[in-house]
Amino acid sequence: MKNFVNFVIKNKLAIWLLTIIIVVTGMYSGSRMKTEMIPDISIPYLMVNGVYPGATPEQVMEEVSIPIEKTVENLEDVNAVYSNSYANMASIQIEYDYGIDMDEAKRALDSALDNVTLPEDAQEPTVTSISMDMMPVVALSISSETEDIVDLTSTVEDIILPKLEKLDGVASATITGQHVEEIELRYDEEKMADFGITEDDVKQMIQASDMAISLGLYEFEEGEQAVSLDGKFMSEKELKDMLIPSETQPLPFVKLRDIATVDVVGKVQSISRTNGENAIAIQVVKGQDANTVDVVNAVKDLMEDEESNIEGLIVDISLDQGEPIEDSVATMVEKAVFGGLIAILIILLFLRDFKSTIISIVSIPVSIFIALMLLNWMDITLNIMTLGAITVAIGRVIDDSIVVVENIYRRLHLKEEKLTGRALVREATIEMFKPIASSTLVTVAVFAPLIFVGGMVGELFMPFALTMTFALGGSLLVAITIVPALSHFLFKKKLYSEKKEMKHKEVGKLANWYKGILRWTLNHKIITSLVAIIMLVGSLLLTPLIGFSFLGSEEEKVMYLTYTPATGEIEEETVANVTEVEEEMLKRKDIEIVQLSITENDPQASMMMGGGGGALMYLIFDEDMENFPEVREEIEEYVFNIGQSGEWKSQNFSSMSFSSNEISYTLYSENLDRLNEAVSMVEDVMAENEGLKDVSSSKEESYVEYTFKVDQEELLQYGLTTGQIFMALNPNRTEDILTTIEKDGTNLNVIVKHDEEVQQPKSIDEMLDIDIETALGTTMPLSELVTVEEGTTLNTLARSEGEYYATVTGTIVYDDISKVSSEVEEKISELELPKGVTTGVAGVTADMEETFTQLGFAMLAAILIVYFILVVTFGEGLAPFAILFSLPFAVIGSFVGLLIAGETISVTVMMGLLMLIGIVVTNAIVLVDRIIHMEREGLGMRDAILEAGATRLRPILMTAIATIGALIPMLFGNAGGGLISKGLAITVIGGLASSTLLTLIIVPIVYEILSKMFKKNRKEIIEN
Repeated sequence: MKNFVNFVIKNKLAIWLLTIIIVVTGMYSGSRMKTEMIPDISIPYLMVNGVYPGATPEQVMEEVSIPIEKTVENLEDVNAVYSNSYANMASIQIEYDYGIDMDEAKRALDSALDNVTLPEDAQEPTVTSISMDMMPVVALSISSETEDIVDLTSTVEDIILPKLEKLDGVASATITGQHVEEIELRYDEEKMADFGITEDDVKQMIQASDMAISLGLYEFEEGEQAVSLDGKFMSEKELKDMLIPSETQPLPFVKLRDIATVDVVGKVQSISRTNGENAIAIQVVKGQDANTVDVVNAVKDLMEDEESNIEGLIVDISLDQGEPIEDSVATMVEKAVFGGLIAILIILLFLRDFKSTIISIVSIPVSIFIALMLLNWMDITLNIMTLGAITVAIGRVIDDSIVVVENIYRRLHLKEEKLTGRALVREATIEMFKPIASSTLVTVAVFAPLIFVGGMVGELFMPFALTMTFALGGSLLVAITIVPALSHFLFKKKLYSEKKEMKHKEVGKLANWYKGILRWTLNHKIITSLVAIIMLVGSLLLTPLIGFSFLGSEEEKVMYLTYTPATGEIEEETVANVTEVEEEMLKRKDIEIVQLSITENDPQASMMMGGGGGALMYLIFDEDMENFPEVREEIEEYVFNIGQSGEWKSQNFSSMSFSSNEISYTLYSENLDRLNEAVSMVEDVMAENEGLKDVSSSKEESYVEYTFKVDQEELLQYGLTTGQIFMALNPNRTEDILTTIEKDGTNLNVIVKHDEEVQQPKSIDEMLDIDIETALGTTMPLSELVTVEEGTTLNTLARSEGEYYATVTGTIVYDDISKVSSEVEEKISELELPKGVTTGVAGVTADMEETFTQLGFAMLAAILIVYFILVVTFGEGLAPFAILFSLPFAVIGSFVGLLIAGETISVTVMMGLLMLIGIVVTNAIVLVDRIIHMEREGLGMRDAILEAGATRLRPILMTAIATIGALIPMLFGNAGGGLISKGLAITVIGGLASSTLLTLIIVPIVYEILSKMFKKNRKEIIEN
């Protein structure tokens, strides 16, 4: 170490150049890092979709879902399998263990599905990976003051969409709400009969004429040339004027317009409205490696250009993932800068020397830039976790430099100091190397157990731990390189001047005052210890008052309401119900944008938006409004109690938020009736609890199902088959597309329409009165051909682990999640559920139990790791044991601070406590190391303790107050979306304050007691 410090001081130019290289490279690395809201998280889910046309949910379950389930359950690393069987389709979600290679899991799943035997009519199942990048990063609502919705659709599809898809980083852009034109062809059956023309005659004539085909290459005199034949219709008029052969005389041909009407009509593919006006919604999904902020800003810039280029175009941003990221990053950077300034001010006040302060604060930028270099090298994004760690680290990275500078500065002013110049700087640095190296190593080591914290929380906080580790490692490097080199340069005059010219007291008034208090407490160990223990126990008793929660939440002024239609609800009812709420929202002056999308009846849409054929409504509020929580609650109260046939829910899709406050119970049974009965019982219990709102279940109401039983022998008497009856009753005839024609550069489909398609039976009795044409040319009512059996069926059959399952969910109103959870748990445990029904807790309660348990073990492991490092550092077990006594007292300040601030014990608080394990022992290490050093120089134990206390008081207070000062900006505002919030800052500030004060009292007492108990061993250690 001596040679290393000598090298540093001798080669100051090399150190300056290295510093410049680090700063420049760090700045470049920081500018190159992707900016995201949260770290890149691998979601351990795969989804299998299987299509089985014409099958009922029961058939899909038996013939598609269950075979796939049985195959998938045996795969390696599969945690759980959930299946949803719909009419015509199956969706199977496979949950894997966190941390596995999902690409390898997908390959294994594809291979396993090749061996699954499915019905002949079923399509080959497809496998989809679920990731954060599937969510749109920006959603646009496009309307126009000059174009109707059909022309606007053309503008969006032909101009805007291609440009969006060409932007760097855009993976896909999908649109809803588009209105397209098509040509409806309706036959006049009487006229066709007069001319002896059938529908097939027209169809064959159109398809035979409407061709464009190559005739190939011909060898002409001029050489080989290509020839093609084009008879395609180019316009609506050409189609109307087409000649159809007629069997009647005197006209051999008739025009199509004479036997059919040909009309251009608008067709609504899906409904999208902005502020009550028809609009087109565009959702933009970014590529996996793209930067969210860059993609969103590129889309915004393009839309601004299009608004200025296309007359009357209006573009509203209904979802923006980029702005919250930019705001969070800007806020965190701002807090980091202010925190750094506060820390600098504190150091200046303590040292009262400008040069010493400059030397100390160099460690802040250099350490941060070292961290940014390594983070960029590891391809870790710049997100609220890494920025939060930098903010927290600012107060800590300066500690090592403070300790070294303070020691150099102190020895420089001591009258009895014999060393001068380079030797003084070298010895002062080496003297502090062991305590700063061990304290830095200890602070870093507490994050090691985070590797074993599984799940999403583990992946979330790993970048936080790595950033802290890199920054603190950088701070140690700075303390033993740049600090001594800079000290030698700036203190050169004093280092080589005569000591007699200096006037400096070894200790100041504060140190003497503390020395007196320390002497009194050492003489009254029992009283002091009792007071400390009472304070500790008292703070632990505050736990029920503080309460528990999982993660904080960011209050973004946006609401997402979803509407799920009731079982059997028709589309017109859905549109009417949704429109009623839309009109009510439009009346509110505090809402700037009401964006409505009504989805098609698609099972995949049901998983994202609360139900097939349902709706999603974005409500974007005035940014300046101050009572958003009350307004949110008011709107939720309105939609939840509106009394419509379907169900409204308030969702949170923004930024893929992890700050859930839902409690969820999953019930399993092999019997659907028993399951539904149990779900109703649990739903009633949860609805009675005042701490819960919006209690609902995934249990579906049954459809009434009528089954028409056919007697094959009787049917054959009339020359009928089951297939013919199906064709006569089928309400979903596929549209017959005859051809396409071009209009204004757009191809329009020509669709054959039949008037009878509009007629739909209004009841089962009316349906049974439908006449079926027999082979004998007569008709018979359906009621005489079939017998009717009445039963029930479900639209969706959900299964997991070989059983049916359903979930009951409620939103927790209070901050104290644990209290509500325990109350509900107690009530549900008292229920006598139907035989064979089992329950499992999901939602935030399950996450809390798992995460808190893992973090608890991580903290215990961290304490053991800390003790091991200290034993290695000090070469004994007694002094490290005394140092560990500083840890429990951190709880006092943390819990009192949380109670005063109204914060709950959450994952971020647990992270703060984990950090405190490393930070708190730092002060104790500096103190105990000095005590042992003075004992080795010959002082008695009590004198060594008093001398060490007085000497180390200033660096201990400086490092603690600088760390606290750097965290003060985090107490204000709500940066970081609740993940790196004021809860963590309060925990660290309060814990550090109480532990620092008690460290200066309790650690010396414990050290003296243990030393006397093991006096003989201590003497041997000191002598050695």
